[in-house]
This record gives sequence, C-alpha cells and structure tokens, in this order.
Amino acid sequence: MRKNREVAIYVYRGDRYLVAHRATDGHWNVIAGQVEDGETYAEAAARELAEEAALAAPLLDLELVRRYEVEAAFQPLYAPGEYTVTIASYAAPAPAGWEPTLDHEHDGYRWCTLDEALALLHWPEAKDGLRALAARRTRA
Repeated sequence: MRKNREVAIYVYRGDRYLVAHRATDGHWNVIAGQVEDGETYAEAAARELAEEAALAAPLLDLELVRRYEVEAAFQPLYAPGEYTVTIASYAAPAPAGWEPTLDHEHDGYRWCTLDEALALLHWPEAKDGLRALAARRTRA
C-alpha cells in the first residue's frame, strides 16, 4: 500500500534547481517520496534525498504543506479511505561540483533556472514548492 504522507525536496545550487526525470511515468519532478511508518517528515526527506540522489545535506523546512486527492485510478494502491495525500516540503543546498547519482526511479536530471524548472515540472504541488523556495531565497 502507498502511504498518504509524502515529502518533496528541492535541491538548489546558485540560481539553478535540480529536476529529475521519473523512469516510471516520464514526468519531471523534484526529489520526492513517501514517509514510512515511524518516520517524521524530516527523517523521510533526508532518507529520500540520500536514496534518490545520493546527497547528504542540511535540510531547510520550507514550512509548506500541500494536499492533493488521489485520482480514482490510483486509489486501489492506497488503504481504503486514505485518498488525501499530505506533502511536506524541504530544501537542500547542493555543494559546488556535486552531481546526483540517481536511483532506479529516475533516468535523467537537469539543473534548471526557475522558469525552466517550472515549465518541466508535472505536478502543481511541486511547482508551488519551487516558487516558495525561490521567493524565500530572494528575500534572504
């Protein structure tokens, strides 16, 4: 069963943002994944970042929580009645010269400007998080 708690991790370096191409469905997304039983959102974010991109970096909690309803076609993958997914968003700086080592879930990646990343990202929740991070970085 899929979990109804997820994390999204926005990796950035300078004015570029990492987007990863998902091998399973062909969509572009940020590093993301499910929160396992017994994990906090922050623990899941650190784990997913290490698993999907081989990066251990300090995480910034964007204090951005989004929810979406699971489409009917995917509801059988979830526990009955657990069709609202909550996503917590985090950001991680990438060290100079670092490039991701992607796991089996991804078959490519790009470093993008904000506009390029927004054009590639498939899910509106990922776009919201990226905008929130960019706004936060502009204010800093």
